Amino acid sequence: MAQFPSTSSASGIWRLNTIREALMGFNWPYSGFEVVQVFTTTSTWTCPVGVSQVDYLIVGGGGGGGGSYYAGGGGAGGFRTGTSASVSAGTPYTITIGGGGAGAPHLGPVASPGFASSVVGGTSPSPFASPGLSSAGGGGGNRNNGNGAAGASGGGGGHAGGLGGAGNTPVTSPAQGSNGGSSTGSTGGGGGGGAGAVGSDSTNNNGGAGGAGADSSITGSNVTYAGGGGGAGWSGTGGAGGSGGGGKGYNYNESGSGSPFNGGTNTGGGGGGRSGYNSGATEGAGGTGGSGIVILKYTVPSQTVFTFTGTTQWTVPTGVTSVDYLVVAGGGGGGRENFASGLGGGGGAGGYLVGSSQTVSNGSTLTITVGGGGAGLSAAGPGNDGSLSSIVGGSSPSPFATPGVVATGGGGGGGGTSPGVAGRNGGSGGGGGTPSPSGGGTGVPGQGNAGGSYTGGPSNSGGGGGGASQAGNTAGAGIGGNGSQGPSFASSYGGAGPGGTPSTGYYSGGGGGSASFATKAGGIGGGGRGANAPGLSPAVQPGTATSGGGGGGGINDPATPGGTSGNGGSGIVIIKINQ
Repeated sequence: MAQFPSTSSASGIWRLNTIREALMGFNWPYSGFEVVQVFTTTSTWTCPVGVSQVDYLIVGGGGGGGGSYYAGGGGAGGFRTGTSASVSAGTPYTITIGGGGAGAPHLGPVASPGFASSVVGGTSPSPFASPGLSSAGGGGGNRNNGNGAAGASGGGGGHAGGLGGAGNTPVTSPAQGSNGGSSTGSTGGGGGGGAGAVGSDSTNNNGGAGGAGADSSITGSNVTYAGGGGGAGWSGTGGAGGSGGGGKGYNYNESGSGSPFNGGTNTGGGGGGRSGYNSGATEGAGGTGGSGIVILKYTVPSQTVFTFTGTTQWTVPTGVTSVDYLVVAGGGGGGRENFASGLGGGGGAGGYLVGSSQTVSNGSTLTITVGGGGAGLSAAGPGNDGSLSSIVGGSSPSPFATPGVVATGGGGGGGGTSPGVAGRNGGSGGGGGTPSPSGGGTGVPGQGNAGGSYTGGPSNSGGGGGGASQAGNTAGAGIGGNGSQGPSFASSYGGAGPGGTPSTGYYSGGGGGSASFATKAGGIGGGGRGANAPGLSPAVQPGTATSGGGGGGGINDPATPGGTSGNGGSGIVIIKINQ
């Protein structure tokens, strides 16, 4: 990987404190900070500034084990790894994590295959340019006399002559997996193929072992992934799962489910084949394949900013002892009233938290969770709450030590089939609905504010959702509470500032209440505009993506039936390293 001088220094000149930090971090000659990022759920990775290459590991989901009777094990998910793959700074890459295939039911067809994992984004010559780089799912195991399915690694064949499925399907170079094992005569099921070896054939009424997986040291430790599932025993023992998360094959007439028969979570291991036939409790489904995983490793310069718009795990680079952060939860959806005279409240903003110079420990793993916005409604009801965002990991005195730094999702706006439903509580509270008196939801101290209430009397709007720096306006005024300007390192995301300038950099504005003849704006920082009757023009707005803004309130307008309330904006987590 390339070497980096300080990003704040002139070309070729290193600052004295950069040299000191490098020496203290045992990082001399200075070559940047190595980052390992682990994805266990589908997410988005934004390539940091200063990064042009990554090392990668992509493992697909394992295939399911065959169902009773005397079935083959599931094939492992594909295993693909590489170094120095080109990427483009500032570009978002879609990370997809393949799930494991379901085990086949008793006397069912061949088990379900696993699902592919992939990295997609950027442009040629990057290997991730569309259609991207994928590791396929493993093939499913089969039961009595049936052939295992083809896949990244093939599923094992069923008792009494079933053949193993073909591996490395589709074809990659190097191969992403191996063939499944076969059933040789009237014996147990064959083992599913693994990334590093073919599945074993069954012998002497015993199930074949799953093929061994393959090793990777991308995280700094040697870990084995993508082992095949073991085949079931006919009148003997089930085959062992292959190293790397392969599920164990069932022994003759063995009952139970789950571990150790399922493939390991985030290993891509195949599920174990099921034994048993007309044996009551021993009849059932084969083991489920293990989910896949994606790991990226790359080197960043000092003062790098990391942006997270999806859930992931991030390892603190060696030499880094302090970070700044922004954590914004998902905004609440706007409420929608059921009555012609009713007006829904705006959604509350997602909780807003910032910190500077926070202690972290080299090598500690932080779990980053990014909350989605609450869904808007096409039927009457209070809006859905947004989901939390958080940073959790490490040990005291780090603020991220369990329970960590947690921003609460915004409360949904008030609305429903009864008049005047209150806004929901959240990071910031949702605005109250009309036409009967209703309260605004409460906010979490230090994260947001209350939604606007309706206290009775004439009103032309629902209450505005609360924002990070201001409570929502009461019904009548109905404007969402304003959000806050984020730190300078977070200026490229979020919602607009006052008057729309700048267009980004503000967060957690409350959603506007729905209104009659008077549009109610969302708060600055991504709050959505409330719907306007008659005719729903201008239309309701959702909260801005990555701002945590609340969604605008909705109306059941007789002139234009079927209007919806606005979705809350998604949250975001941003971390800047201070070395």
